[in-house]
Amino acid sequence: MASDGRRRISLGDFRHDSLSETSSTNSECLARARAGDGGNLWVTAERQTGGRGRRGRLWVSERGNLYASLLLIDPAPMERLGSLPLAVAVAVHQAIRRVLPPGAEPLEVKWPNDILIGRKKTCGILVEGEGLPDGRYALIVGIGINISEMPDNPLYPVTCLRQQGAAASPEELFAHLFAAMADVLDIWDQGRGVGEITARWREIACGVGEKITVNLPDRSISGQFAGIDDNGLLMLDTGAGRIMSIAAGDVFFG
Repeated sequence: MASDGRRRISLGDFRHDSLSETSSTNSECLARARAGDGGNLWVTAERQTGGRGRRGRLWVSERGNLYASLLLIDPAPMERLGSLPLAVAVAVHQAIRRVLPPGAEPLEVKWPNDILIGRKKTCGILVEGEGLPDGRYALIVGIGINISEMPDNPLYPVTCLRQQGAAASPEELFAHLFAAMADVLDIWDQGRGVGEITARWREIACGVGEKITVNLPDRSISGQFAGIDDNGLLMLDTGAGRIMSIAAGDVFFG
């Protein structure tokens, strides 16, 4: 129990089911939620046959990398869920940092939650949610980390942990992720700890002060990346003293 009276989150609160192969760990978590699972469940797979990224993009999922999804049920009031992707990015960054050797290229987070090593993407995070018939809300955090395989990606430069000198197996990296996520979700505290999460995110952020282009569903906007606000929204300086707040989009540097 924390000093403020709230119940602390610990490693023992989470379960883990390891699969050899599945269509998608996110889809598996969602199916279990629909079947009544109580949440705090990790599902990992050695291979996915139908992995997906943001905006329905294919996520190539051959053996050798880490494919993991975390099912959370009613993790926070809806108005506080917007900061969860930042918390997830902080946890994933913490886990990868544990296995990178000294001298590796800089490990950073690109808004909101892409993990970059030397400005090259090594991890994708997909957060999905669905209201369940019984009134509960299922939220699934899908995480794919390039360990030994490095799929071609025409949108971004990519890398993998092996290329950066890390020797960790998917199982070892997941053990670090399992611990880091419990720690960070405890700090996030159902969205009440957003101040601490945004402070940690800013410490590992990539490209603050640089020129960026943000691709939105209907247009692209360029400006200077002015950081994030206290709720995790991207702040884009479009010139003439105008700051635009952006809740979702794909960021490109330069």
